[in-house]
Amino acid sequence: MVSRLLILLYALVSYALFTVSFLYALGFVGNYVVPKSIDVGPAMNWSEAIVVNLALMSLFAVQHSVMARPAFKRWSAKFLAPACQRSTYVLLSSLTLILLFWQWRPIPTVIWQTDGVVAWLLTSLHWLGWLIAFASTHMIDHFDLFGVRQAFVAWRGAKISGQSFRTPLLYKIVRHPIMLGFLLAFWAAPVMTAGHLLFALANTAYILVALQFEERDLIAEFGATYQDYRRRVPMLLPRLFARRQTEGAPR
Repeated sequence: MVSRLLILLYALVSYALFTVSFLYALGFVGNYVVPKSIDVGPAMNWSEAIVVNLALMSLFAVQHSVMARPAFKRWSAKFLAPACQRSTYVLLSSLTLILLFWQWRPIPTVIWQTDGVVAWLLTSLHWLGWLIAFASTHMIDHFDLFGVRQAFVAWRGAKISGQSFRTPLLYKIVRHPIMLGFLLAFWAAPVMTAGHLLFALANTAYILVALQFEERDLIAEFGATYQDYRRRVPMLLPRLFARRQTEGAPR
């Protein structure tokens, strides 16, 4: 009973750290409120800043992708109880993200700057992106995604079951709405600096590569069901006119 309680506390602490890092990310990317953000902090020469920032983003990408792979999960099962695996992933992802926030080197050279209606539109898209990313986690199973459900199940002494394949709400429009939300949040900037552009480009490249591995794992897990889903639903960009074309096509 004590070990199950410790697992639950571990999951809750990991989730709390995720919440802190996610909220800080809002301020970091948008230059709101927080003391150190993507464009606020001690400046240094371009070459050093690019090397440091790419190293930080690469560390996050490697940790985030490697720990998500089934082979790593099977290996880590030798050391971690199943109820702890997702929480450990969330904990290390949050710590790596916090390290990025702490050590990020701003490159404040302005690439573009907007005002008026355009600035308002970009700001709205920026916040829409964060909303899509966060809301999409709740459309599947938010607490399973961040390891809390597994810990509660283990605390009750029940067996942890796998998740069934579902495509609710935004998942009927794109296969990865969370990633779509992040891309909107990263790119919709009324003021785009060189540092912000580096952040957006590197994260876009990471997302496009990481999704290939994730899709491969989903096909391995769900087989023909996911392959059919891939044929019907685009990865990131909605097919705005798909329904009209389908309805008008000959049978």
